[in-house]
Amino acid sequence: MTTPRTDLLALPGVLTADEARATVAALLGQQRADGALPWFRGHHLDPWDHTEAAMALDAAGEHEAAARAYAWLARHQNPDGSWYAAYHDGDATRRIDRARESNFCAYVAVGTYHYWLVTGDTAFAATMWPVVKAALGFVLGLQQPGGEIGWKREADGTPVTDALLTGSSSVLHALRCGLALAAARGEAQPDWELAAGELRHAIRHHPGRFLDKSRYSMDWYYPVLGGALEGAEAEARLAARWDEFVVPGLGCRCVVPNPWVTGGESAELALALWGVGDPARAKDVLRGLARLRDPGTGLYWTGYVYEDDALWPREQTTWTAGALLLAVAALAGEPATCGVFGAGLPYGIAVARCTCGVG
Repeated sequence: MTTPRTDLLALPGVLTADEARATVAALLGQQRADGALPWFRGHHLDPWDHTEAAMALDAAGEHEAAARAYAWLARHQNPDGSWYAAYHDGDATRRIDRARESNFCAYVAVGTYHYWLVTGDTAFAATMWPVVKAALGFVLGLQQPGGEIGWKREADGTPVTDALLTGSSSVLHALRCGLALAAARGEAQPDWELAAGELRHAIRHHPGRFLDKSRYSMDWYYPVLGGALEGAEAEARLAARWDEFVVPGLGCRCVVPNPWVTGGESAELALALWGVGDPARAKDVLRGLARLRDPGTGLYWTGYVYEDDALWPREQTTWTAGALLLAVAALAGEPATCGVFGAGLPYGIAVARCTCGVG
């Protein structure tokens, strides 16, 4: 008898196999017939969170549902390789934010590579390859002379050249997955290699090239999660602000000094900790998410205001559940998730300074 893949997502003290099955069933219940995965039914869809939820479905063995999610992206990709920032309830005709954000568009490379690692489906990879190439082409059109990635294009096409550290770190992760997929297909992408090298250089050595969002925990751990920092550098970065962002027994704050821990940030921090070889602390962070779980739905509340003992906001998002499942999958040793968030991805061309001469 074949063991259900959700049994592989059990992690003592964090998630039982029955709980994993309930969460996966809840995610499937939020998916539209056309493959869209909005935050929750009636709310909006953004391409990044849609992809994260699809990856969680793949980790759980729901490959057909994940494939429908990627088919939604392929059908609704704009001619320039982008997607809009928000679609009401995943309805592609109801575009409620027509900006096109760089990290939102890049993340399809991470999801596609994850699907290919899980399934080995070469036909799927061939179908999605033009989608990934176009998306990364759009994103690299926003790369600045210093290597950082501009945040977005406005609805009228105007580029916003200000760069976000979290977003650029996520783009770096996507470029690395894109390069891994390109290598698997035997298609060299030297422009991506150079872009990834320059972006990594900017993240590691030039924090001043990014908007100051240091109050947000994502700016703290994303350079580790995206692979810009590794080894002792990564460990030092996580240690430096640990006491500011981590509330023992509860999880990771979204923003300091607010007394608010959030499920998505906690799960992503756990992935970063796993990536630097600290599974014990990763598991400790994830244990705090039990407070956010709704046993009736199998989904997770977005966050908890601990000074008020209040769940807030009153929403249960697909991406919070997806992030939790992916973190558990990595800690449980699920090969594809480990491959996407581990140290084996290519880094691109190492550069000592940007080729433009900025530094």
